[in-house]
Amino acid sequence: MEHVPHLPHDGAALAADETDHGHHRPAGLASIHTRAAITWLAIFPLAAIGMTALTAFVPTWAPVLKALVLTAVVVPLSVYVLVPRMLVLRMWLLTRRVSTRTSGHARPVDIQKEA
Repeated sequence: MEHVPHLPHDGAALAADETDHGHHRPAGLASIHTRAAITWLAIFPLAAIGMTALTAFVPTWAPVLKALVLTAVVVPLSVYVLVPRMLVLRMWLLTRRVSTRTSGHARPVDIQKEA
């Protein structure tokens, strides 16, 4: 790969939890801490509801079997459906907040005509 000096990260691709030499993260990319929190927010309610449902429908199953079935459903659902949508929602909320802040402070430009 050729060296690209004008980029702050020397042209190298950054992993989602990495920053470049100037501690910059690509715009819109959530930090590893944000992604961990969003993942937890997606998994916890599903796990709580799922365990309650499994206990109600199959009370005789061993706890390990319940955990196996629960994680087989919850993890893929979270990783492939919920977390990506929550990250998009996060980005939409952030851009909406930024545009709301800037739109309130923008001043109209005065154009004077020469007579």
